[in-house]
Amino acid sequence: MLTHFDSEGRAHMVDVSDKAVTARVATAEGHVSMARATYDLIAEGRASKGDVLGVARLAGIMGAKRTADLIPLCHPLPVTKVAVDLTLDPDLPGVRIAATVRTTGQTGVEMEALTAVGTAALTVYDMAKAVDRAMVIGGIRVTLKDGGKSGRFEAE
Repeated sequence: MLTHFDSEGRAHMVDVSDKAVTARVATAEGHVSMARATYDLIAEGRASKGDVLGVARLAGIMGAKRTADLIPLCHPLPVTKVAVDLTLDPDLPGVRIAATVRTTGQTGVEMEALTAVGTAALTVYDMAKAVDRAMVIGGIRVTLKDGGKSGRFEAE
């Protein structure tokens, strides 16, 4: 059942007022693949715009906090923790991104975790696009969701 539609098929924000307040957590992952020369530039700290991974980490945190402003039917949530980790992967070559978001509330934080990863990935692209417009953002997915009535989900 798609919960973001009412009985007449119109989009609406789901009413969560009757749901229990529980601890919630979600994790998500994704990556940015790039040319080896771009990878080397980032890994060696030679990007002209500065610290690519540091700026992307902050962008991911900010993205998670602003999810309800970006996704029309998301509830604004009191996010209690956002962690964004960016790891250089020479085998890609590129950057792997993982985000963890926590809250205590009546609805989950999967969208916040996904938005954190997406925003961080877009920032990596923005900071390195002058040297590599062929970078590819991919693999963005929820890897863990826990808390609430539907329980735990872990990706394979």
